[in-house]
Amino acid sequence: MPIKKTPIKNRIGGVFVPVRDIERAREWYNQILGLEGGEISFGHIYSAPMDGTAGLILDTMPKWRNEDGNVSTYQAPSIQFLTNDIYASYQFLKENNVELLTGIEDDFYFVFKDPDGNLLMICKEIS
Repeated sequence: MPIKKTPIKNRIGGVFVPVRDIERAREWYNQILGLEGGEISFGHIYSAPMDGTAGLILDTMPKWRNEDGNVSTYQAPSIQFLTNDIYASYQFLKENNVELLTGIEDDFYFVFKDPDGNLLMICKEIS
């Protein structure tokens, strides 16, 4: 089957993470990822200054909340942050009282929660 021409780029522009408190989330992600700068826009979006092809966007998602005012969180790790030292990264999160859900698995990755309950993953970068 021939590939059809599409106006959509095969590049991810950003990954949205649902959060409840944009200020608290910005502070936590900045601390954990060693980030500085970045602005909160429209009162509910923080675009984290990331390296790489996709940006990390924290959003309180006011349009997507249910009738109780809640927004769903990631219940499976869907974002992978990279590290050159999986053991130092694990220890760093432990020392910063981050909720770790797994130990280091297969000498390659581990899963943790952000303050909003989103499941995230750290993986060893493969060169």
